Amino acid sequence: MTETCDPLDLPQRILMGPGPSDVPPRVLAALAAPTVGHLDPAYLRIMDQTRDLLRRVFRTANEMTLAVSGTGSAGMEACVVNLIEPGDEMAVCVNGVFGTRMADVADRCGASVHKVEAEWGRVIEPDAVAAALKAHPRTKVVGIVHAETSTGAHQPLEEISRLVHDAGALLLVDAVTSLGGADVRVDDWRIDACYSGTQKCLSCPPGLAPVTLSPAAVAAIESRKSKVRSWYLDVSMLRQYWGQARVYHHTAPVNMTYALREALRIVLEEGLDPRIARHQANHARLRAGLESLGLRYIPARSLTTLNCVAAPEGVDEAAVRRRLLEEYGIEIGAGLGPFKGKAWRIGLMGHSSTVRNVDLLLAALRLILKR
Repeated sequence: MTETCDPLDLPQRILMGPGPSDVPPRVLAALAAPTVGHLDPAYLRIMDQTRDLLRRVFRTANEMTLAVSGTGSAGMEACVVNLIEPGDEMAVCVNGVFGTRMADVADRCGASVHKVEAEWGRVIEPDAVAAALKAHPRTKVVGIVHAETSTGAHQPLEEISRLVHDAGALLLVDAVTSLGGADVRVDDWRIDACYSGTQKCLSCPPGLAPVTLSPAAVAAIESRKSKVRSWYLDVSMLRQYWGQARVYHHTAPVNMTYALREALRIVLEEGLDPRIARHQANHARLRAGLESLGLRYIPARSLTTLNCVAAPEGVDEAAVRRRLLEEYGIEIGAGLGPFKGKAWRIGLMGHSSTVRNVDLLLAALRLILKR
């Protein structure tokens, strides 16, 4: 007797953790469209449309804008591995998990890494960047996390960008938890390399990493003296696939590109500014409710898309998360690093950022904490 596999039996969750976020039905429908070849003319048109939509969401005119096959971490690695050669100097701002990760990637690429550090939960001050650039005048790239998912800290960029460019360096920005939910202005802020992920504020399943590179970043890549250390993430080859040449590089995730295209269309139909305002309003509503319960925000300058709050003394934070999931179907995230066992990370990203979700979470937390 042949045993048949059971169909997928997955629970319907309300995703309010650090990612992924809830995915709109339109995006799921696009994901289920017929698969075609990765060099099919119909798919190449989808690629071109996706690039144009990405430029609008990044607020950039950069020609080198594409979706790297992989999650946000692949976007990080693509930017670093293309810009950095062995022996280059790179300053990396570290105030959480993802700054730490960027420094690790740069080290693996052979860079001399200079860390600009701040306490977890705090932002990097411009004076610290200025001091690092003065101490290391040969710095080629400065990397910084715009939205530190591990702490909920929202990093201002404009003054730091000015300092970086005055020093003749390139600015690399992690916008994984901000693109599509908080203000990201690649051209206005003179960001040279920026990467994100599909599963956060864009509300698309995880699997692609939007990346954009300025003309200055492309020039730096073109003037390399050594091969990019990653074949798969080598922009000099990826650009031929995403550009007019259409030279085969790898089998792209066709259906994920459909999904990203639809997610970007939803973002732009809402409008970037109204969408950012929605995230701000829902963050303010959540914050007021959490503080009324006696909960304290950890970062002084909080993201609107990711809320990191300290768990009350004497409360088993893991038990609270478990009850939220089992009794209400709500997922929130645990603390990382020094906040492990001491904090909750509550996402309000993209399709998950709604008044309904805010009020449901607050009501559930109120009941659980009261018990």
